[in-house]
Amino acid sequence: MKTMKPTVYIETTIISYLTARPSRDLIVAGHQQITAEWWEDVRPKVDCFVSPFVIQEASRGDSVMAAERLEAIAEIPVLAQNETVDELAQRYFEKMSIPERARIDAFHMAITAAYEIDYLLSWNCRHIASAQVQKMVQQMNDELEIQTPVMCTPEALMEV
Repeated sequence: MKTMKPTVYIETTIISYLTARPSRDLIVAGHQQITAEWWEDVRPKVDCFVSPFVIQEASRGDSVMAAERLEAIAEIPVLAQNETVDELAQRYFEKMSIPERARIDAFHMAITAAYEIDYLLSWNCRHIASAQVQKMVQQMNDELEIQTPVMCTPEALMEV
C-alpha cells in the first residue's frame, strides 16, 4: 500500500483509548491523552487504515461505547482480509506462540505486512508493540522477503 504520506494501521486499542471515558488510573489516563494528541496532531499527516478485525473488536461490548468506537473509524479505509493475510497470520500465530485468546493480534500484524503498511499503531504492548514481537516478526518477514511494519505506540509516532 504505497501512498505519498506514511501509512498507519490503527489497531483496536487506539480506538478504545480514544473513545473511552477518562480513566482515574494515571497510566491509562496518560495513554488516553497521548492517543488524543496523536489523533489530533499526527493523524491528518498520515494515511490511516483499519481492517475487518478492528471493526469486529470495536463492535464488542457496551453498545453505546461500541457505536462511538465505530463512529471514530467510520471514514478510515478498510483493508480487505484475503488468503495472504490468513496464511501469514497463521504463521505468526504458530511461530510466536500467541495465546488463543489473542489470535486476532496475529491478524493485525499480518494485514499490515501483507499491505506493506509503514506503521502498526497499538497500545497492546504484550502481543504487538513490543521489542520482542517486533524482532520475531522481522525475522519471519525477512525469511519471506516481505516488509515489516514498525509496530509502536502513539507516543513513539508523534512526529512524521
